[in-house]
Amino acid sequence: MAASKLFETVGKIGLGLAITGGILNSALYNVDAGHRAVIFDRLQGVQDVVVGEGTHFLIPWVQKPIIFDCRSRPRNVPVITGSKDLQNVNITLRILFRPVANQLPRIFTSIGEDYDERVLPSITTEILKSVVARFDAGELITQRELVSRQVSEDLMERAATFGLILDDVSLTHLTFGKEFTEAVEMKQVAQQEAERARFIVEKAEQQKQAAVISAEGDSKAAEMIANSLATAGDGLIELRKLEAAEDIAYQLARSRNVTYLPAGQSVLLQLPH
Repeated sequence: MAASKLFETVGKIGLGLAITGGILNSALYNVDAGHRAVIFDRLQGVQDVVVGEGTHFLIPWVQKPIIFDCRSRPRNVPVITGSKDLQNVNITLRILFRPVANQLPRIFTSIGEDYDERVLPSITTEILKSVVARFDAGELITQRELVSRQVSEDLMERAATFGLILDDVSLTHLTFGKEFTEAVEMKQVAQQEAERARFIVEKAEQQKQAAVISAEGDSKAAEMIANSLATAGDGLIELRKLEAAEDIAYQLARSRNVTYLPAGQSVLLQLPH
């Protein structure tokens, strides 16, 4: 009898502890590092207080925490738009974004937990179409840094109205339509052919000038020789013969395969060493 009462008492105590533990567990919630919480009260609605990191209390079944990630997160937004000269442009924008912590109650009330899905694609498309329409296709390539800076400034200003901070905005992809790409390739080929033709013309002109200079040099040399002959007579010719004979004799003297014979002798005798 006493034992049964003891077990009954222990069971009641255990049940009470279990209920108490369940209530306490449901009254606690954690906010991880880099996150913030917004409290939704079933009686008062969304509270204006933003809860920071750590473990906190709430009223079970009356209050509910909504956790937001306040760290910077990347998102790629592809957009197809038109340039000033009506060329199709494919642009991909990479955005690093995060919510303004003290505006989380307003963001949750007016936009919702998936604020990035609802806001970023629409405002990115709006800003890109507005900025790209100010430049033609060539300027989008040559002034890409200016385009990127203008998009970044306008998009940051637009996102701030929704309680979002953009830590970085960059153009990661920029291509044009098939027709424009083919036109650019044809223009490059035409430029290369024009450069090749100009090189051929310049080369021919240089060869022509070289031929003229060579002909003028030959004419001048012939004129000088003619003047020398007229002045010195056959003496100049004899001098050139002697110089040529001297040069030939010098070249033959250096060759081992040449043997000199005395005058009037036509047979080479084998002499003992």
